[in-house]
Amino acid sequence: MRTIYSTRDISLSEGVTVECTSRVVTVTGPRGVLTRDFKHMSCDIQAVEGGLKVDVWFGTRKVMAALRTVCSHIENMITGVTIGFKYKMRFCYSHFPINVALVGDTVEIRNFLGERRVRKVPMGEGVEFVRNSEIKDQIELSGTDITKVSMTCARISQACTVKHKDIRKFLDGIYVSEKGNITIPEL
Repeated sequence: MRTIYSTRDISLSEGVTVECTSRVVTVTGPRGVLTRDFKHMSCDIQAVEGGLKVDVWFGTRKVMAALRTVCSHIENMITGVTIGFKYKMRFCYSHFPINVALVGDTVEIRNFLGERRVRKVPMGEGVEFVRNSEIKDQIELSGTDITKVSMTCARISQACTVKHKDIRKFLDGIYVSEKGNITIPEL
């Protein structure tokens, strides 16, 4: 069954401008500019006064679900250019302490499970790495694009997966402990 017409509206924050030309959405805000291509979706995206309007004509159930996904991506872009995203990661180890350092634009992980192999993870473009000296065994990754920040965290976490051992016993690794925003919005 097809739904004849479905629409969703996205409101904009203060200081944010949105341009949309042929399903390529560009969001500009105080923290920077983000661009995303939605040409794979069969939908109409229009900039209206005070926000965006996303329409789907004669959509199936999957297309209706993707309509909400497109709106969520655009809302994440608006959040990213206004307040940004921050992920905190903690090191878990039982015996061998994990050493993590930023060398150039790659994260180097040393001494994982006492191995001599150096694991290298490339940083996403626009992602900032901070090693907090106050809190032991914690790193913070932040940026405007949620996909690049979260993919960098996922790559770091997956680089430290335990192989050929019982993962219920060997819980060593680097895990995401907290997700949030860089600047907390004022209420």
